[in-house]
Amino acid sequence: MSDALLWLTATLLAYACGRWLQERTGQRWIHPVLVAVALLAAVLLGAGVPYERYATGGDLVGFFLGPSVVALGVSLHLQLRAILRRGRTLLLAIGVGSVVGVASAAGAAWFLGAPASIVASVAPKSVTTPIAIAVAEQNGGIPAVAAVLVIAVGIFGAVAGPPFLRAIGVRDPEAQGLALGAAAHGLGAARAFEEGERQGASAALAIGLQGVATALATPLVLWLLGLLG
Repeated sequence: MSDALLWLTATLLAYACGRWLQERTGQRWIHPVLVAVALLAAVLLGAGVPYERYATGGDLVGFFLGPSVVALGVSLHLQLRAILRRGRTLLLAIGVGSVVGVASAAGAAWFLGAPASIVASVAPKSVTTPIAIAVAEQNGGIPAVAAVLVIAVGIFGAVAGPPFLRAIGVRDPEAQGLALGAAAHGLGAARAFEEGERQGASAALAIGLQGVATALATPLVLWLLGLLG
């Protein structure tokens, strides 16, 4: 068995274990992605396998990221009429949410004395990994740090997002989906689809709009903080 096939299989099995454990325990906080990351990290460290070797197969999973994101458009199309009725509200919410998200993360890191590269890596925390890496790199950040933060934020948002929204009284399906997609990108959207079709469609819309808004807001916020010339 080649390294690529071996590590691709290991990645899928680790995720399957995570799904099984979550369903077995009924605990939402035991997220399959979190379990998969922990299992794979333990195996790689225990076997002394460098990440570059694992990536020959593990990164093949990323190949399916594009088609999976495109597939979100199916639900978006089915709910398009309902979404268009709130078009202005959705655009305003995404715009404000993106600026607040970037400013709060970058501002907190800057206030705590983090170097400019870390501040730029933290700023695009709430968008999909490819966008976060590109935005961080273009603004002097560290792509690897941005990717780790995106995964951590996605897992946290997918686990804590729905109960938090219910706790503060957010009952509207579109509002729930929009919040999950904007704050927790793909993992949030996957969780939104578990809540309902309307939530999932709104989350899918939020992923795309949030990516554009964050790409525009990040350099502006970094410039206001004096980190970009």
